[in-house]
Amino acid sequence: MNAPLAQDWTIANQQLLVAEFARLKRRLQTATDQTVPSQPDPLPAIADARRALRGNGAIDRLSDAFGLSAFERDLLLLCAGVEMDDELARSCAQAQGNPSRPWVSFGLSLSALDSPHWSALTPQRPLRRWRLLEVDDSAGLAAGRLRIDERVLHLLGGINELDVRLAHLLRPAQSLPRQAACHAAAMQAVLTALNAESTAGQPLPIIVLEGDDAAAQEDVAARSTQALGLQCLVLLAEDIPSAGEERAALITLWQRETTLLGTALLVLVADPRSSAGEAARALAERVGGLCLLACPSPPALTAKSMRFQINRPGGADRRQLWIDALGPHCAQRAGREVDRAASHFRLGSRAVQNIAHSLQSTLAMPAGGETPAALSPLWDGCRQASRGGLDHLAQRLETTADWNTLVLPEAQLAVLRQIAAHLRQRFTVQEEWGFAAKGNRGLGLATLFSGESGTGKTLAAEVLAHTLQLDLYRIDLSAVVSKYIGETEKNLRKVFDAAEDCGAILLFDEADALFGKRSEVRDSHDRHANIEVSYLLQRMEAYHGLAVLTTNLKSSLDTAFLRRLRFVVQFPFPDQAQRLALWQRVFPAATPTRDLDLVKLSRLSMTGGSIRNIALNAAFLAADAGEPVRMAHLLQAAHSEASKRERPLADAETRGWE
Repeated sequence: MNAPLAQDWTIANQQLLVAEFARLKRRLQTATDQTVPSQPDPLPAIADARRALRGNGAIDRLSDAFGLSAFERDLLLLCAGVEMDDELARSCAQAQGNPSRPWVSFGLSLSALDSPHWSALTPQRPLRRWRLLEVDDSAGLAAGRLRIDERVLHLLGGINELDVRLAHLLRPAQSLPRQAACHAAAMQAVLTALNAESTAGQPLPIIVLEGDDAAAQEDVAARSTQALGLQCLVLLAEDIPSAGEERAALITLWQRETTLLGTALLVLVADPRSSAGEAARALAERVGGLCLLACPSPPALTAKSMRFQINRPGGADRRQLWIDALGPHCAQRAGREVDRAASHFRLGSRAVQNIAHSLQSTLAMPAGGETPAALSPLWDGCRQASRGGLDHLAQRLETTADWNTLVLPEAQLAVLRQIAAHLRQRFTVQEEWGFAAKGNRGLGLATLFSGESGTGKTLAAEVLAHTLQLDLYRIDLSAVVSKYIGETEKNLRKVFDAAEDCGAILLFDEADALFGKRSEVRDSHDRHANIEVSYLLQRMEAYHGLAVLTTNLKSSLDTAFLRRLRFVVQFPFPDQAQRLALWQRVFPAATPTRDLDLVKLSRLSMTGGSIRNIALNAAFLAADAGEPVRMAHLLQAAHSEASKRERPLADAETRGWE
């Protein structure tokens, strides 16, 4: 029924209908002793129309598709005729002896048409099973009005379009311009499995496309069904009626469309465990034909099914997809930036191609090569597209600090630069050099920053994020840790899953509150607390990005956790030389100062965070007094900062400040 309806076929089909209606009028008038006007024999006109069709008309295709008997075929034509042909409608009214009844009844059909049988209107026969006719049985089955379904009426007239009762629920499946290699392989696996089942004469199984790339799942479904000569239509699980009768009607109408249009059904399931997921499972097991389910995890199906993994492309496939989507010119100019994007951002197929499409017109690269300014649109596009999931789970920090902002011993700076190198060269080492092929375990970049408050732990994370152009997210422990069993693990899973997509740097401040030592199990609370720590250890080890954990008390952390860390950076309390460097950099160039003795200021035993607080408070005092920042303002601010720690300043530290 899904053959194209060419214009010449449509005209010939309408001519066939006119001739068939003429045949039925003559049959009706003869059977009911009506006066038969002098009209030409319709049989030659039917033969001429069939020759013009060079095949079957819509009524023939419909009859063959649903297995109508000759009587059922004529009954359906008669019901169509009273809608299309006024003269045939008047003949029906005259045959029933009532001018107010210009329609068809089953009793009239039984008496007037050839080869009648009562079973034609039983619920199991095609006319009612497939809702080709509607019966108004308020006057009884024999005397009630029979009305052809509007969808079927249009079909007989040559218009084969989706039923309006389904049109608001369904949409065509969308293909992507390009397909990642892993998804192309999955599509071929789907086709091979379906062809094998069809060749063996077996009913088609439910095809389950599971994974986290929803756009690729829809693309695989659309391409697979198109290769089979079918049109794929998409239904959201949330739109499936909950009432049993409405759901049964939906299934019947869909099954009819499968025959009339040659369609396959793709049901998008956001959560297989929800009520909508259960409705999708029940529908898929009853609907028949080719039905596909796209979902993040497989539903519990009882019917025969086949499962195929459609996840976001891995590093190598994602890199090639970037190259294909950008085109050879842009990809060549982007160079290693494509590798960096493929390595850091676990984007889905549609996001990659959308970003690449936008960059083809906006990305302006100088002929000299890859400069940061030229490459930023690609990187920024990836950051924007991938950060949405994590924005709802953690606080994104705006980062502006660079390496010049950090004041640390050279040994600590060397380790931080090594961390940055690991992130920059992740694709080269893991994908091109084959380390990822040996397994994901141990490829994570979990790092511990330990030291007193204010020694620069958070600032160092900001420097890494700013230097590498990555987003930095602070994890709110109060929102992660839950007193309810299992909730902490769920919260951590959401954070890490979202972070995998955007390659963000995760900052767990005061990590000892969450990553503390596992205790001896005394009760169920201890057992579940230890489970939380164990789960976190596993996720930290598998996380491909950088997770920065800060603590003031390194000794309080679990030793098993420490073994899984790639780097441990101890942030020491700054000595006088480092404090002098901090004071030299603390005031912005636009801040007015007068007679500041930085050497005397460096004698103050304070961390970098406290020095910044003192400088900021002194600036406010000076601004309020309408003066430049002087030593007196700094002295007052220093005493205020010391009072927070309940440790008064020693005279030796501030001697000569005024």
